[in-house]
Amino acid sequence: MAGNLELLSSVLANAKSEGRAALVGYLPAGFPTVDGGVAAMTAMIEGGCDVVEVGLPHSDPVLDGPVIQTADDIALRGGVKIRDVIRTVGEVHAATGAPILCMTYWNPVDRYGPERFAADLAEAGGAGCILPDLPVEESEVWRKAAEQHGLATVFVVAPSSRDERLAKITAAGSGFVYAASLMGVTGTRESVGLEARELVERTRATTELPVCVGLGVSNATQAAEVAAFADGVIVGSAFVKRMLEAADHEAGLQAVRELAGELAEGVRVPR
Repeated sequence: MAGNLELLSSVLANAKSEGRAALVGYLPAGFPTVDGGVAAMTAMIEGGCDVVEVGLPHSDPVLDGPVIQTADDIALRGGVKIRDVIRTVGEVHAATGAPILCMTYWNPVDRYGPERFAADLAEAGGAGCILPDLPVEESEVWRKAAEQHGLATVFVVAPSSRDERLAKITAAGSGFVYAASLMGVTGTRESVGLEARELVERTRATTELPVCVGLGVSNATQAAEVAAFADGVIVGSAFVKRMLEAADHEAGLQAVRELAGELAEGVRVPR
């Protein structure tokens, strides 16, 4: 079974044709349990997410903030394995028909075997992988396996990336480009928003791929702000936080469904 890179590209193109940004949600697999995570991600898509990223929990998630680290820890203590992550991708895709990606550090994929990981992810109906810590110079083995199985390889760019570096990264990637910046951490929201806008403009100068921004967006106003200049708005910690703060699992499902609805309205604000 081929992966769903074409489905991902189609969903992103459809959002663009509607004059809006796509809404991409994230949760780690196995949080709060494997089945609970599947239900939560399904609720996110029902609420208005176009795409979902399934995180592969890692014991040392150096690029993640404390909220996602807490969820990863819950998943790992629950015994989540790579096969559970792939099952999550497959079940959420089967339930919704939406493109589902896996977001993971490189080490677990390398240990599992890149070819095996790509084959299993594609067999489950996955759309591709986001690999935030895989240098493009060391990515050929993965990219060949992903291409063979019809999977996207999404690389992450940052405001610190020079223009020549951006061109090298975007030439190697597929699906979309993940433009990373942190709202409210490295400065005021306005200044970080301007930094992200500039990063999107510089990235677009190097590629025809859609550029989606992960910015610490947590509400409809911020989603609209980012949607004004990006092809997609990526939201992770806000969904995790809703789940962590919910009184019980059903309340958590309702909370992430409602947040997805609010954010979906935000990305539809006229540009």
